[in-house]
Amino acid sequence: MLTTQLCTLLGIERPILNASMAGTATGKLAAAVSEAGGFGMIGGTNPDGASWLRKQIRLARSLTARPFGVGFISSFPDTAELTRVALEEGVAAINHSFADPTPFVAPAHAAGVKVFVQVQTLKQAITAARAGVDVIIAQGGEAGGHAGALGTFALLPAVVDAVAPVPVVAAGGIADGRGLAAALLLGAQGAWMGTRFVTSQEWGGASWEQEAVLAATADDTVQTRLYDLIAERPFPAANPDRMLRNAFIDRWSGHEAEIPAHRAALQAEVTAGNERADLAVAGVSAGVSAGLITSARPAGEIVRGIVQEAEDLLRERPRLLLG
Repeated sequence: MLTTQLCTLLGIERPILNASMAGTATGKLAAAVSEAGGFGMIGGTNPDGASWLRKQIRLARSLTARPFGVGFISSFPDTAELTRVALEEGVAAINHSFADPTPFVAPAHAAGVKVFVQVQTLKQAITAARAGVDVIIAQGGEAGGHAGALGTFALLPAVVDAVAPVPVVAAGGIADGRGLAAALLLGAQGAWMGTRFVTSQEWGGASWEQEAVLAATADDTVQTRLYDLIAERPFPAANPDRMLRNAFIDRWSGHEAEIPAHRAALQAEVTAGNERADLAVAGVSAGVSAGLITSARPAGEIVRGIVQEAEDLLRERPRLLLG
């Protein structure tokens, strides 16, 4: 059976983690991934704050006795409060994204909680390793949601080389066993997947968003800061949101400097578009790997299927190539 250093570190059977998608990676999804032998993650940054997070952690614990974690958009102002909740509830790991993880490491380790950090550059990875994190997630620009500019399979081996022996997990553009196998051959210890789990039956978002992702091809996404600028969300400027391209994005692309003068009207337009599930206006985050996904399936089936496919490829492909 396929196993890696990450499996040993986290006490899991399969080196798959679902991305901690804010508010939609629920306790139900995290538990399903963990029950399948992966490592489930709850997206802790959410509009309802600490009460929602505590509820989701307890839900996950009611559904699985296996380890799971919580992830945060750590550039957001409520991160310290949410982190305290996660530590109080005794999750197995906490992931930080879009911020220096250094201040969070010692308190987590004192509580017996492992620290992950998601990085988009080599410099960030080196900072995280020096801070003493337990796992580094190297996220390429193919990823859905907020990411950087570097490609996954160029960034990944550079990070692996720079931070050894800290285990590195690959993120961005991976949705099947081929991607997992390739990442492992480049030195990753596992894969972190968001878009693939948007199309899981346990995902906590809207059905119309899931359907849009399932209908998308690899050509249908674009990186944009448009919705962040309209909503004034505190993501770093270097990390635009990869979303399904639509008429609203096309109309405002290149006109971002005009947003402040029209912000109230744009906020109302986006809110109305979300309420009526209007894909010409509503923003739907998705990665390039959407083009590899054809159906919504249970999360546990996704975990097991991807790992089995990777195992088969890693056994058979070298034989075909090397004779």
